[in-house]
Amino acid sequence: MTPNFSLCVYCGSRPGGDPQHIATARSVGLWIGRHGGQLVYGGGRAGLMGEVARATLEAGGRVVGIIPKALVEKEWAMRDCSELHIVDTMHDRKRMMAEHADAFVALPGGIGTFEELFEVWTWRQLGYHDKPVGILNAGGYYDGLLAFLTTAVVQQFMSDWQMELIQVGNEPASLLSNLVQAAGLAPAPRLEGI
Repeated sequence: MTPNFSLCVYCGSRPGGDPQHIATARSVGLWIGRHGGQLVYGGGRAGLMGEVARATLEAGGRVVGIIPKALVEKEWAMRDCSELHIVDTMHDRKRMMAEHADAFVALPGGIGTFEELFEVWTWRQLGYHDKPVGILNAGGYYDGLLAFLTTAVVQQFMSDWQMELIQVGNEPASLLSNLVQAAGLAPAPRLEGI
């Protein structure tokens, strides 16, 4: 069955220090699955990456994992994905994730998550794609980053229109719904009993 939408999720390969991050990742995965969607992500089984993938599968969604072979060799790949693509490089991974996505969202994560978020945001600014990009600021995780970005606008290194290319939300369901709708798609009604 063709998914209703394909959402690329960037998030940590670690669980983080606050159990709420795990709950947030699971709620994102459950939302994707319950609304007939497909998760596109980095293919890992650990941390928030594994949580969002397992929750998507539990709720009946499809999961496309894309992981460099060097990470597979370290046994970090989640073999339960609906599709697991093993690629040569991180550049191949990010390109393929972008190609498979209708929209992008960043959950809490570290340097890899930041890099992926900023790259896809930059690509949108440059016109390489016109897909929605979001930041899930659950628990205020991104408050400091958002304040810094405001400073960059005030200091005239960025413009307001660049900030308008990012949707920010604190609650998973509303942000994900907005991203999917901004992509010109509609999530299926929530499945009963899940």
